[in-house]
Amino acid sequence: MVQKALNKKTGKKGKVISKRKKIAPNPMAVAKPVAVKKIVNPLFEKRPRNFGIGRDIQPKRDLTRFVRWPKYIRVQRQMSILKQRLKVPPPIHQFKQCLDRQKALELFRMLERYRPETKKAKRLRLKQRAKLVAKGQEDLPVKKRIIVRQGINTVTKLVEQKKARLVCIASDVEPIELVVFLPSLCRKMGVPYCIVKNKARLGRIARRKNCTSLCLTEVEGSDRSNFNKLVEAIKTNYNERADEIRKNWGGKTLGSKSAAKLRKLEKAKARELKKAM
Repeated sequence: MVQKALNKKTGKKGKVISKRKKIAPNPMAVAKPVAVKKIVNPLFEKRPRNFGIGRDIQPKRDLTRFVRWPKYIRVQRQMSILKQRLKVPPPIHQFKQCLDRQKALELFRMLERYRPETKKAKRLRLKQRAKLVAKGQEDLPVKKRIIVRQGINTVTKLVEQKKARLVCIASDVEPIELVVFLPSLCRKMGVPYCIVKNKARLGRIARRKNCTSLCLTEVEGSDRSNFNKLVEAIKTNYNERADEIRKNWGGKTLGSKSAAKLRKLEKAKARELKKAM
């Protein structure tokens, strides 16, 4: 019994183990941070959403780039990009050089006064005239109103006859071949012409959905001074700049990726030159 008690106090070699000695803690052991308990209000119950099939309604996302657009929209967008990238010849590029905003406002204010009458107004005028004839009054001839002349065929004919005093051409006619010859014809015949934005805007003047071109053959006496000033400004911007317009090519605009690639090459060349110096 005495021997067993001695064996417990001593090791295998008979050495006495001190009771005060403590084993060093494992250096890899790190004390875990104590998680702070969140105070949850029992009145507001947490309801997590499940966006699985047939579950909660999906959140709204911008799906523009995943939309399969109609073919005519894709063609429009491809054409606009191609016109920026490819070299555009001067006869087509001139339709990008539209009349400035201030002059366009003046022009459309003047054209507004020479709009053709509506079908309703014409019907009323003819009814009143018929009533007067029915009463026994004489049907006297009435002075014809001055109105804008519209349509590519009518305008071309008037330009060839040198009766047109001002021609307005829409910039967004499709196909462009319908009006591409008209600026050069106006220059040849000495008729002032201008290119304005939006065929629908010209169509509104002509009381139609769209209109390729308009022209004025005559104006009222009260508008003559303003009209002459406007014609002089338009002549300076278009008719007298014929040589400049003829040499001005369009397009050749690089995309963002191509431009970035060129910038990278230029930076590399600059670095090589610095090293050579």
